[in-house]
Amino acid sequence: MKGWDSPSLPKGYVAEPSPVKGETKKMNLVEAIRSGLDIALQTDPTAVVFGEDVAFGGVFRCSVGLQAKYGKSRVFNTPLCEQGILGFGIGLAVHGNTAVAEIQFADYIHPAFDQVVNEAAKFRYRSASLYHCGRLTVRAPYGAVGHGGHYHSQSVESYYAHIPGITVVIPRGPSQAKGLLLSAIRDDNPTFFFEPKALYRAAMEDVPIGDYTLPLSQAEILHEGSDVTVIGYGAQIQPLRQACIVAKEQLGVSCELIDLRTIVPWDEDTVIKSVCKTGRVVVAHEDTFTGGFAGELISTVQAECFLNLEAPIQRVCSWDTPFPMVYEPFYVPSKYRCFEAIKKVVSF
Repeated sequence: MKGWDSPSLPKGYVAEPSPVKGETKKMNLVEAIRSGLDIALQTDPTAVVFGEDVAFGGVFRCSVGLQAKYGKSRVFNTPLCEQGILGFGIGLAVHGNTAVAEIQFADYIHPAFDQVVNEAAKFRYRSASLYHCGRLTVRAPYGAVGHGGHYHSQSVESYYAHIPGITVVIPRGPSQAKGLLLSAIRDDNPTFFFEPKALYRAAMEDVPIGDYTLPLSQAEILHEGSDVTVIGYGAQIQPLRQACIVAKEQLGVSCELIDLRTIVPWDEDTVIKSVCKTGRVVVAHEDTFTGGFAGELISTVQAECFLNLEAPIQRVCSWDTPFPMVYEPFYVPSKYRCFEAIKKVVSF
């Protein structure tokens, strides 16, 4: 396709500079997550890490070496029982511990849905703040990976974004993941931390080796623009970057790319300010159209920026079908579909 062979178009993951000052080390996303878990265990004697197979590193090897370093009482395996993992984590957090639970794939959190909706999310509210499980963090790999099929590729963030009392965070790369994970673990609200598994080893960048945090509920403008506000999160930032570059080269369109980072509570102010400037919006995520978080975001933008909008808001999502295996490249919101959405919104 014309324009997609441009020398200025990145061929793979776009590494970013370190978000904080200090000594750095090349890490992929797996190593950055492991470094964050290591620091959490080192700095907080009440912290424990648990889940299916985490004792020997987990299926993606994010916790390799942590049991040997911190002992079997702080890093340990659980039975293959998601509702048990979440229930155990809630109990640990209520009793003052920092509980970091791993669910092997985000697709399999659903058996624990009652524990999340009726226990974790409501503990503080129903006890009038006498008790809470705010030091519970649930890690899980989510999204397309190229070969996962319908049981290992789903984006489930909208289910959990719908629950009052739950924070939902999705990083876009290694340095962001470490800082946001440490913030999530130390935050006094139960947090779901969804990791884009397609980037586990594909994303490599300079990550600070020390202890640092990045703010929750604060979006980041990755590059400023004047014509279109383009919004995404997690792995979707990569195709959006490419679409923005081609839009600039082919159409002369200046895109302002925003990474939400935290889905709930999301940073309305940054998005609204950007939309009031550009007047055009494209939102993209790997989740499906119906019920996806883009609908919530668009509703807010429509209400707050109606008089500033120059065109209907465009939404680029996965199709409303089960996640296919062989047709994954046509199912997820590719760089080509994102570019066509930008083209459509500026041509209105």
